Amino acid sequence: MLTQVAEGVLVHQSELLRNNTAVVLGPAGVLLVDAGITGDEMACLANDLRESGLPVVAGFSTHPDWDHVLWHPELGEAPRYGTARCAAAMRDLLANADWKSRVAEGLPPEIAEETPLDLFGRITGLPVGATRIPWEGPEIRVIEHPAHSPGHAALLIEGRRVLVAGDMLSDLFVPMLDDATGTNDPIEDYLVGLRLFEDVADKVDIVIPGHGSVGRADQVRARINQDRAYLHALRDGEVPDDQRISSPEPGWEWVSDIHEGQRLRFAPGSARDTAR
Repeated sequence: MLTQVAEGVLVHQSELLRNNTAVVLGPAGVLLVDAGITGDEMACLANDLRESGLPVVAGFSTHPDWDHVLWHPELGEAPRYGTARCAAAMRDLLANADWKSRVAEGLPPEIAEETPLDLFGRITGLPVGATRIPWEGPEIRVIEHPAHSPGHAALLIEGRRVLVAGDMLSDLFVPMLDDATGTNDPIEDYLVGLRLFEDVADKVDIVIPGHGSVGRADQVRARINQDRAYLHALRDGEVPDDQRISSPEPGWEWVSDIHEGQRLRFAPGSARDTAR
């Protein structure tokens, strides 16, 4: 089901991981950001758009994690953009003869049979340093940053005051740190991303995270501050005051496992801390 969150911006949410697909209306059709994760859900989205007379004219993947680079034949053959680094990561993966089995091994077992991989990862890289989506719709600023994943980018839909944040600013997930971002300090990489978000926060009334609920005006800075506080506590070896770690919601207990793994990796005195 499509839900309008701002003028000309809608959201379609998947069931299992609550992935958010942002749909941005343009004069000739729509831009899809992070298309979804199961075949049935993406086909449902395609049908809703078709019934509304809205063809897909472009796609965008915020980063190269498996659940953000999927596509479905019914969504059409529009170009699917990403940052140059996101596209390079996908090219490197797809160059392996066993790429499909590698990806399949990382899928949640609940949806492994329902996740189509035939169009997986076919991303067209924007020029290095590009700051705009090349389409005829509203101006969309690309905010590339080093947080969470190589080639990660958020999108600022400037005329709509909407920030599509990728896998950040979630009310469900704590910040997830990735060693593949290219430095030896994933915490600082993430803080860089948050600072870039803070720089545009006055231009944002709506934030669409990769997973979880859409945040309204006063929640934008609150979520930035919450993620920063979590990272500072992790870096300083303190216990984060963060309700996401011990979510009472059934099925989301594994978020605490993510935190525990990160606590052990980044605790003061750990091998990683010594290397920093």
